[in-house]
Amino acid sequence: MLPAAVQAQSCDGALPPPGPDGRVAGHFPYGDASDQDIVPAPAGFGLKPYCRVHRAILADLQHLLDAARADPAVGGELRGLSCHREVARQRNVFCRDRSVSAAERAISVAPAGYSEHATGYAIDFAVRPARGCPDAEACMAASPAARWLFANARRFGFEMSFPAGNRQRVKWEPWHWRWVGTSPGEPGAAQARLVFARARAQYPADPGIRDPLRVVVSSQPPLPVVAAPPAPIKKKGKRR
Repeated sequence: MLPAAVQAQSCDGALPPPGPDGRVAGHFPYGDASDQDIVPAPAGFGLKPYCRVHRAILADLQHLLDAARADPAVGGELRGLSCHREVARQRNVFCRDRSVSAAERAISVAPAGYSEHATGYAIDFAVRPARGCPDAEACMAASPAARWLFANARRFGFEMSFPAGNRQRVKWEPWHWRWVGTSPGEPGAAQARLVFARARAQYPADPGIRDPLRVVVSSQPPLPVVAAPPAPIKKKGKRR
């Protein structure tokens, strides 16, 4: 029997119960970001007027968009297909297509309460012009704009949450990127990395941001000095 909260969010109660690591149908649990942390995305970025993101990602997102616009290799424009989604809105997205089972839907759409979009750190990118490739489809990966993302997104603190063939058993989503900052010391990055700590540890992003190795040097008390034992005294024998 599913917990009541999960049943309510899965439309028909057909999802498996959370596993030992808290995942449901491959997805980790994520709660809603605080309202005060959610702000409008850069002007003109969202394909829909209500595209909002966590305030911590604004600077890096703007820098990424500026760099993409300045690079002719992009061959188009990166836009925001989906940004922050509250848990309640995620339920509507998850329950929209009931022609397939909840377990099948969960391969490509996270159940409510289990979507990275609730954190405000995740963005689904789209490319304009689309050139015949529908939004949120694998064909996006072949576009020059997507190839630019693969090569450059890490410079701006973004990593691909669900790479091809991921062991998390979530559909490959070359359009879905989460922000964790370029380094742990970047403002807001430590909190973002804490939110995604389990996902990043168990199922690394690719392209992903690798944290630098930390070498911890601990001071040790001086080793005790053991005095050498005295040399044995040789007894003099009698001369004969």
